[in-house]
Amino acid sequence: TGVVPFVALLLLQRRPVAGRALLVTGAACPGHGLCRSNVQEQTRRQVALLNATAQDLFSLYLKCQGEPFSSDADKLCNPGGVFFPPFHVNRTSERKDVMVAMYKLFAFLNASLGNITRDQEELNPTAKELLDRLHNTTKTTRGLISNLTCLLCKNYNIFQVDVSYGESTKGKSTFKKKQQGCQVLRKYVQVIGQAARILLPHLSPP
Repeated sequence: TGVVPFVALLLLQRRPVAGRALLVTGAACPGHGLCRSNVQEQTRRQVALLNATAQDLFSLYLKCQGEPFSSDADKLCNPGGVFFPPFHVNRTSERKDVMVAMYKLFAFLNASLGNITRDQEELNPTAKELLDRLHNTTKTTRGLISNLTCLLCKNYNIFQVDVSYGESTKGKSTFKKKQQGCQVLRKYVQVIGQAARILLPHLSPP
């Protein structure tokens, strides 16, 4: 209870934009009732699941886009030009800084998955396996955001985080929609592995 379902707002972003996500209602974190007892273990499992399935999602995405993406992914899906939140924490960073960086990362990712899923529903409506994986990844990401919200409030009384969201593909060509999707997913494969290596030790039982 107490968590604002702000995820829907993320899906409405149309261009790179910075904002402040209000994680909970009111002017501060609620004193109790926000976290489940197993929230830390659940968060571990969600990060591990996203890390374990990221490469398969990217590979399936490429397969469903057809040529030239399936044969020239290194060039077309190079994520160098795509915006992604900076990720400057490491395993020796303070736990609070790691949690905030993770929140920013997964808030951005959730919005990006919404854009990609919308485009694929339009461009590849019969690609059931891809659409199912996109929906499942989005569901896991939303759950992770909820748990990070809880941990930030409960442990650090943080209830607002400055976040940035990626560029929408609305109005772009079919090629550009496919390309932006593969660039974001390729970057996601790289970043989620790093995120898992950094976050999971911070969530390990003492």
